[in-house]
Amino acid sequence: MAIDADDLFGAPPAKKPATHELGTDLSALSEAEIEERIGALQSEIERLRRTLESKRASRTAADTFFKR
Repeated sequence: MAIDADDLFGAPPAKKPATHELGTDLSALSEAEIEERIGALQSEIERLRRTLESKRASRTAADTFFKR
């Protein structure tokens, strides 16, 4: 019978989420953690904008191609 390490030592401590979840409590974060999240969110916004632009360009090309 195998022994589960969690049974011997308890469950591992909860880790902070790797990403930001909208609406979460920010009071426990340090200034550095907040700045890090802001940078990550700004990068994600730029990625979303590039994807949106690409999708709009594809739609425009398809509309032009299928226009009668």
